[in-house]
Amino acid sequence: MSNSELLNVEPLDLQFPFELRKQISCSLYLTNKTDNHVAFKVKTTNPKKYCVRPNTGVVLPRSTCEVLVTMQAQKEAPSDMQCKDKFLLQGVIASPGVTAKEVTPEMFSKEAGHLVEETKLRVTYVAPPQPPSPVHEGSEEGSSPRASVSDNGGHASEFSSQRFIAADKVEPQENTSEDQLRRDSKRGQSGMPLMYVLLVGLIGLILGYIMKST
Repeated sequence: MSNSELLNVEPLDLQFPFELRKQISCSLYLTNKTDNHVAFKVKTTNPKKYCVRPNTGVVLPRSTCEVLVTMQAQKEAPSDMQCKDKFLLQGVIASPGVTAKEVTPEMFSKEAGHLVEETKLRVTYVAPPQPPSPVHEGSEEGSSPRASVSDNGGHASEFSSQRFIAADKVEPQENTSEDQLRRDSKRGQSGMPLMYVLLVGLIGLILGYIMKST
């Protein structure tokens, strides 16, 4: 909050949760600490980038007025997420009963001898709140030991753990293949006498049929 005599301004830093291609708004609260009507005017170094409603007005005695500052949608983000834009809030004592439509630029002219109070405001970009990822939630709920391995050893420990699990899965498959070959070999050896007996019996039946025919 500013330490001005006419208007307290809060906040002094206009914080915008920066998102590409999205209009973002921030509120200013002007509090009149006096028993006078105070006219105000909002200026900025980059008027094409911002929309201020209202940009001029009157704050009644012992009351607060809200000013909405809207940043137009941006097509690209600054590399360092730093903003050099500035705002200037001017306040001046106005005649009793003056309305917002009656506020004129001449009221804020220092050359005319008017006592103009000025408050400078900065613009800062903040990261927007990120919604929790469904995948991240599932990993936290279902595999807390894996999270602890990553926390303790970083990516290298997690990668080593994955390699260990993969190697552990390959070994039983190799043993199974060797056992299968051994079983197939035994089946082949035990099957040879049976095939020989069947072949001899078939030949005998054929010879017996031929002899009967002759």
